[in-house]
Amino acid sequence: MKKLLKSVALFAFVGTSVLLAKPNITILATGGTIAGAGESSIKSSYSAGAVTVDKLISAVPSIKDLANIKGEQISNIGSQEMNDKVWIKLAKRVNTLLKKDDVDGVVITHGTDTMESTSYFLNLTVKSKKPIVFVGAMRSGSSMSADGPMNIYNAVNVAIDKQSIGKGVVVVMNDEIHSAREVTKVNTSNVNAFASPNTGKLGTVYYGNVHYYMNSTRKHTYNSEFDIEKIDSLPRVDILYAHANDSDIFANAAVKAGAKGIIHAGMGNGNLYPSTQEALGKAVKKGVVVARTSRVGSGRTNLHGEVNDEKYGFIATDNLNAQKARILLMLGLTKTNDKKQLQELFFQY
Repeated sequence: MKKLLKSVALFAFVGTSVLLAKPNITILATGGTIAGAGESSIKSSYSAGAVTVDKLISAVPSIKDLANIKGEQISNIGSQEMNDKVWIKLAKRVNTLLKKDDVDGVVITHGTDTMESTSYFLNLTVKSKKPIVFVGAMRSGSSMSADGPMNIYNAVNVAIDKQSIGKGVVVVMNDEIHSAREVTKVNTSNVNAFASPNTGKLGTVYYGNVHYYMNSTRKHTYNSEFDIEKIDSLPRVDILYAHANDSDIFANAAVKAGAKGIIHAGMGNGNLYPSTQEALGKAVKKGVVVARTSRVGSGRTNLHGEVNDEKYGFIATDNLNAQKARILLMLGLTKTNDKKQLQELFFQY
């Protein structure tokens, strides 16, 4: 009888331990406004990346009630300084972490200037279904009503939520959850600076309460053909921005500088100024891949609209904006130079 009671007690203890076991979340810090600090709480000036990951975590003590939290410093820069080297380092580290049984998800603190680009890069290259959540802030930690702590709290809640598994990389800002593919920064300074113009947000997270309403339909993360373990460098791809009375100067300069690809952010439905169009047509004949997108901010750039893409050898970027089209083209060029295959990537990712 005593043995039976001991067994029951042990079972109850183990069962309670299982129920009480918290998920394991690693927070990777890269810098940005969320890690910024200034001399005054009521002035906009501050230094990005002044605060370390440990201080970011300690500023939101309640997240330790949600999960076992570990922190790592990947970089400490303003995201306007983001570059290929940090992208690759970050993606490889996330990929390694998420292969571990004792890591249930990753939260990445990042500056808002290039968060849409870094998140999309990981969305294409990290091979995991586990949650990968990007988070930033529009006000530095020393500002009055700083938004970083609540954003981090919400991001951790998204990372531990079972609904986030298989969703691909997401961005959490201002109580909203966005797909890395769709999200873009739409305001320079307001806290509601992020939106997904073509599809809308995936869901919301309000004081930690997570609700999803949509899924991304494009290939990402675990079913992507791009693998960060096989990528150590990226080819040069430049972006040209169209405008009235445009010139072929920048197209020619990009070719001369050794660009393997050029993204043209065109007017309207990806339209080009005549001299730029001719210069880019010549670039294609020299082996440069030219992809048309639009500077408009939303909508799809269609093949064979006003531009004869077949004649000039251009490809179209679907509804990706210029900065994201550049990332997909760079990754595509690590695999092929075939324009038909590259065009297909823009229909799949």
